[in-house]
Amino acid sequence: MALKTISTEVLEIGFEDGGPEGGKPLFLLHGWPDAPCGWTKVARGLQDAGWRTIVPYLRGSGATRFRYEETPRVGAGVALAQDVIDLADGLGIGRFAVVGHDWGARVGYTLAALFPGRITTVAALALAYQPRGLFKVPSFEQSRRFWYQWFLSVDGGVEKVWEDPVGFARVQWETWSPAGWFGEADFAEAAESFRNPDWVAITRNAYRSRWREGEVWDARYDDLQRRLAAVETLSTPTLMIQGRSDFCDLPDGSEGQERYFFGGCRRVVLEGVGHFPHREAADDVTELVLEHLEMQ
Repeated sequence: MALKTISTEVLEIGFEDGGPEGGKPLFLLHGWPDAPCGWTKVARGLQDAGWRTIVPYLRGSGATRFRYEETPRVGAGVALAQDVIDLADGLGIGRFAVVGHDWGARVGYTLAALFPGRITTVAALALAYQPRGLFKVPSFEQSRRFWYQWFLSVDGGVEKVWEDPVGFARVQWETWSPAGWFGEADFAEAAESFRNPDWVAITRNAYRSRWREGEVWDARYDDLQRRLAAVETLSTPTLMIQGRSDFCDLPDGSEGQERYFFGGCRRVVLEGVGHFPHREAADDVTELVLEHLEMQ
């Protein structure tokens, strides 16, 4: 895939563009802590099936940069969703499919909530849907798994992450899935994205703003946030993929959510797979996503 850049009002977005030029557009959105390289195997399978894949570096990651120093470093889902719309507009793409992992999954749900006319289908990996975009303190077990969010909510924790962002990301890779799922070269390639000068700032804002008031905000997203708070059900056909051995997000978090998807929802849980299904079980994910796309 070729690395390209495009300017929006807020960002210089770096993205990888691959597959047939005339293929139907599909955005592959990476999660945290990950990078576009995590989609390499899945993207190749989708391209072979005729899809054009657009794989952006989310704000604060890799080749993507803020255009202006004074722009607030906001990591909210509505901001990331607007970035995707801005990128699609810049590429002249009207309607498109979305496959997202972790943060990318949240962006996919948010796009379906705010821009249903633009999104043909969503496939969400590793995260359940959150109606109205609300974050609620979870169960004791899930809260234990969310230690990294609480760590970022104290200033001393943030200082440690500034000192070693790659080491912080490494802990998540080593503990969110069964042992042995990645090689050193895999992590090293992804870790280049975590050296972006805004990676820690966006990470901090994304997690602290869920649990604390007074965090950095950008008023340009006020309307999107108000609209998201009013959306409970989605009309976009959706596929959920979770790993049974996900040690970050409890897989049962997405059970019984069909009532929120009047456009249809299929949920698949992969045995022996952790928080990174697209990396750990790329062939299975590719097959499931293609089945989902072909049914629409």
